[in-house]
Amino acid sequence: LENLQPEIKELAKRLRYEVSVRGKQLGWSEKVARFHFAKNMRRLVAELYVRDNCHPFKATLLLWVQIPMWVCVSLALRNCSVGALGSAVQEQFSSGGALWFTDLTAPDSTWILPVSLGLVNLLVVEV
Repeated sequence: LENLQPEIKELAKRLRYEVSVRGKQLGWSEKVARFHFAKNMRRLVAELYVRDNCHPFKATLLLWVQIPMWVCVSLALRNCSVGALGSAVQEQFSSGGALWFTDLTAPDSTWILPVSLGLVNLLVVEV
């Protein structure tokens, strides 16, 4: 989408000129000229999206999958950690950790996991 912006700006400039010339020839009001410009601009931009296969919805498609998945996983982990699934799961979490986090129901006092998770997410966003 970003690579198309210079081409879209150039098309908009050319289309604005063509619409103004055609509007003067046919005696269009400013409102009618804006309508024709917007309609033709939408059509041209849609053609560019098809040509380069880069519709803006494709950029948001991952979010429509990722956000519900994140909510479900967060709720599942919350239910597991507060004992909503039963005491057997709670007992397994309290003795099933590794390395410095042996109790998975206790907060991470060293902040290693939250900070490393934040840094990994920042790296993913920046890359």
